[in-house]
Amino acid sequence: MPTSGSGQTTEQDRGPPPHHVAPRAAGNWSGALTRLTGRPEVGALIPLVLITLVFAALSPTFLSGSSVATMLNAVAFIGIIVVGQTFLLVIGGLDLSVGSVAGLAAVVAAVLLRDFGWPVGLALPAGVAVGAVIGLANAILVVRCGIPAFIATLGMMYIARGIDYLVCNGYPIAPLPAEVRQFAEILPSGVSWALLAFITAVVAGDLVLRRTVFGRSLYAIGGNEEVARLAGIRTGLVKGSCYVLTGALAGLAGVLVMVQVNVGQPEIGAGWELDTIASVVIGGVSLFGGVGTVLGALIGLLIMQVVRSGLVSCDVSPHWQTVAVGLIMILAVGADLLRRRFRNGRT
Repeated sequence: MPTSGSGQTTEQDRGPPPHHVAPRAAGNWSGALTRLTGRPEVGALIPLVLITLVFAALSPTFLSGSSVATMLNAVAFIGIIVVGQTFLLVIGGLDLSVGSVAGLAAVVAAVLLRDFGWPVGLALPAGVAVGAVIGLANAILVVRCGIPAFIATLGMMYIARGIDYLVCNGYPIAPLPAEVRQFAEILPSGVSWALLAFITAVVAGDLVLRRTVFGRSLYAIGGNEEVARLAGIRTGLVKGSCYVLTGALAGLAGVLVMVQVNVGQPEIGAGWELDTIASVVIGGVSLFGGVGTVLGALIGLLIMQVVRSGLVSCDVSPHWQTVAVGLIMILAVGADLLRRRFRNGRT
């Protein structure tokens, strides 16, 4: 044991007493807990668990395998678009045209299949390309022309829906070639192309947002676009690519609905724009930009579906579903405002 020059052990030689370790460890745990609870998706996960438990107690079959599979397949189409909508809200934008884009993509693909004899392998990507082109138009309007995203995409919502009805004259496109049904039935029972695309989009979107330079650029733009530009980020290109991506994902969701129902319905996608925005906001993605994750948006989407399915299982009027979603969205935005005020107050 080290000693001082006089041969006696000093306090410095002995080091800090053992009880100093406990406060440091407690501080580490406290800091980790604060960081965990500060994540936006955690605030949505707790209500999801509680709501699920309530409906499971009220309806014994609510969490059965078939019920869970039905809920997952129900959210798959909107969930594909939610990934793109999350990217947009993180940069401080939004897209109100996604539902109309999905409908137009589905009708275009159906016309190519039925009237022009295109194979599935070409018609479906063409529908996705239609969505990407409309997304590019949104990007030009918002980024280049400086039109607010709300106005630009709201106008595009009406334009795309109008073209949708013009293409099909307001009538469903049917019957479609047998190849479409064969394509839909390739996968095992209970698994749809939409579900696979949904899972792929969520995993890829989460990795891009959290692990790549592009994802960090989105947060930087949403936090302060001018500072991001001065830091060398090509803000216009990044924002434009988010609109193109969201349009393409909307087109993909639309053509997958067409494949599953085997009809090119012009009404496909009606109301999806509000459902996708509600999902990401409920999941902790800030309407003011710079905050949010794909995982949180997924949780928000599941909350909406659990509420809807739970109310149906309890024989509650379906009209209350819309009321419930609206209330949850208002509470989510209120929570976001309180979180921002608390954070600003601390800084």
